[in-house]
Amino acid sequence: MEITDKKIFFEPSLQSEIKNKFYYVNEDHTGRKRQFFENSGGSLRLKAAVEAKSTFEKIPDCPERIHDIAEMLKNVKEKGIQDIMEVIFGAKSGALVTELTASQVMFQITRTIMENAPGTNVVTTSIEHPSAYDSAKMYAQRTGKEFRVAMANPKTGGVDTEEILRHIDKDTCLLSVMSASNISGYIFDLEEIVLEARKINPDIYIISDAVQHVPHGVIDVEKLKLDGANFAPYKAFGIRGCGYGYISDRVAKMPHHKLLAKPENEWELGTFPHSNFASVTAVVDYVCWLGSRFSASNNRRELFVEGMNQIHLQEHSLLIHMMEGTDEVPGLRHIPGVQVFLDSADTVARDLISAIGIDGLDYTQAVKEYYKRGVTVFERVDTSLYSKRIVESLNLKGAIRVSPLHCHDTSDIDDFLRITAEIAKTFRRDQ
Repeated sequence: MEITDKKIFFEPSLQSEIKNKFYYVNEDHTGRKRQFFENSGGSLRLKAAVEAKSTFEKIPDCPERIHDIAEMLKNVKEKGIQDIMEVIFGAKSGALVTELTASQVMFQITRTIMENAPGTNVVTTSIEHPSAYDSAKMYAQRTGKEFRVAMANPKTGGVDTEEILRHIDKDTCLLSVMSASNISGYIFDLEEIVLEARKINPDIYIISDAVQHVPHGVIDVEKLKLDGANFAPYKAFGIRGCGYGYISDRVAKMPHHKLLAKPENEWELGTFPHSNFASVTAVVDYVCWLGSRFSASNNRRELFVEGMNQIHLQEHSLLIHMMEGTDEVPGLRHIPGVQVFLDSADTVARDLISAIGIDGLDYTQAVKEYYKRGVTVFERVDTSLYSKRIVESLNLKGAIRVSPLHCHDTSDIDDFLRITAEIAKTFRRDQ
């Protein structure tokens, strides 16, 4: 689907229906008015996902039994696995990695490849999430491999493909590169990166931290020919307490932690809860429902892809609105005292995230000022173990991260812009 800089929003009736499917879009759980623009830290919850978790969590039965309840629970789990692998990841082969968090998934995949794949070096980027960056560095040290880092481009908020490729050679065993930045929203051109990397080394293993991008766009591990990818349901409209990953057949068969009697490509240790899988299915159901409003397909993956494409269109339009605003409500680029970091005229290749600063306020204080006025955002600063390396590689000391979701509309963005203008004016006047 072609995406341009033209704004295309959901129809008002559909927008209202979407909003009603999420908890606490315009107020917090105490009933206070609130705009939750911190979805990159953990998205607004889909009601159906929470309800599915609750419904199946009440059932004590084990799915590994022979009675009817166990059979039902087994079917719920198998449906969830199918939805994760085939619908979300777009996989036709490979295996599922299940952990409590997406970070644990990333460490497991990285460790297995680094301990078993031939090669003398590993390549990653300077703006990776710590779970990807630290696992690559840790296992490079443990396996005696050289650790190489492709540096960010502060103008775009991403990492140039050429910068990544210049670190890869015929002895690179692993390339770990994220799907999208959780500070700038920059979407990596994984198709080109993978294609060009394999021209240098056809046997290279390539994995992607997709946690940031999965809630905002399509990932297709089959098309991209990835060896691994992960996502976190709590950042994709779902619940906390679970993280999932895809691995290719050649990774799945590598030596890894498993019960010895299980098949060689089995990565589940213990029985992961059917309630978590039911919650993922509820998320997939929702995205497919949205896709069905724009497509007559009966194929679940196709409906999911259409739903995610429509989500990206909505969020792309909201991003333009947030940047430019209107004559009545100026956008971030036009509010005196507001700096838009890592800004780019190309809003197409970005998820719905903006990194900003306000003159006269440090980032933590600015976040507090927003909260006083009913807006939740988050500071990414160089004193945080999660942010220091990333913001410094982008030539920043920090930023206020603003991350709405597709269930928001232009009125929500306008509320945020008015509050931003008020804060900027207040502290500019007091200087």
